[in-house]
Amino acid sequence: MSEITPVLPDYVLDPNAVLSDVSAKWRHKRAPDYSKTRADYEKNKKMSHEPGSLISMVENLVKNWEIEASYKIDLRDWRTIDHDKYTFAVNGRPATSGEHMLKVGTYNAIIAPNAYYSPEHADFAASHATFKRMMPTFAWEVLEVYSGPPQIAFRWRHWEEIKNDYKGFNEKGERVTIHAHGKVLDVEGVTVAVVNDKLQLQKVETWFDPMEMFRQMGPSSPGEQDDSKSAGSAADVAEEATGKVDVPTRKLIELTTDQELLECKCRSTGKAQKMGGDEKKDWGYARLWKTDILITITNLLRTYGNILAGFSLTKISSILMLY
Repeated sequence: MSEITPVLPDYVLDPNAVLSDVSAKWRHKRAPDYSKTRADYEKNKKMSHEPGSLISMVENLVKNWEIEASYKIDLRDWRTIDHDKYTFAVNGRPATSGEHMLKVGTYNAIIAPNAYYSPEHADFAASHATFKRMMPTFAWEVLEVYSGPPQIAFRWRHWEEIKNDYKGFNEKGERVTIHAHGKVLDVEGVTVAVVNDKLQLQKVETWFDPMEMFRQMGPSSPGEQDDSKSAGSAADVAEEATGKVDVPTRKLIELTTDQELLECKCRSTGKAQKMGGDEKKDWGYARLWKTDILITITNLLRTYGNILAGFSLTKISSILMLY
């Protein structure tokens, strides 16, 4: 007697599966056109996945989820999530519901208020207009998958050429304009997702450095933006951040980039030491931020025994050394 082969849902086999949902309620009265985004993906991707492989299915699942989160206005039409359990969280912040993302938009659900952008000053439509005007396609791919279902840990990449000026409002409500330089913006991150037996998302936790996106836009600090109103210096941003980031005293984490090294030293109070002198750079703040995220994701992965197998702190650190 032959075994019955499970039928896989279309949203893990085809990155555009949900675009065919003709009965769904779409944001602009019709399904969006992703042809340019997919063309950019094919042209500039780093990885080539075998169809039907785990990494390919993870990539397709997330791409279909992004379409639904961005363009389906009725949560009941989202096929990629488990409606009874779905939650989404970024960088250790409190988990939110599908209803919340549907209300505020994907960009506002992901990006915390900062010196360049603030969700408090942009609704769903304004946030999408801000970023999609600057980067019309913004392709996405999975680089590595570290564990299979039901708990999937993977590293991803998001990229696009900056074709138009960035125009938004920062956390102080000040207008920020950054002129387009025509270079490619390229950011990476790590996600741990829990799925059900239908491969629908139940719990999504993502870690990435949102400030890296703004740093790659051009100015070395918020003070170099093109508008007359300054959002404050990078030193001020670092000074404020270092007083808020908790780093466990048991570890000294060395974080490196191609040409720079920052060692985050910990005090007995459990607070990161405030940086002084030349360390109060934009990149210095980014490394300190990543230390906190490194500790967060390490603690999270330790709750998942099957994911953590063979993962040392050094290995996880190498996963997060994204550029």
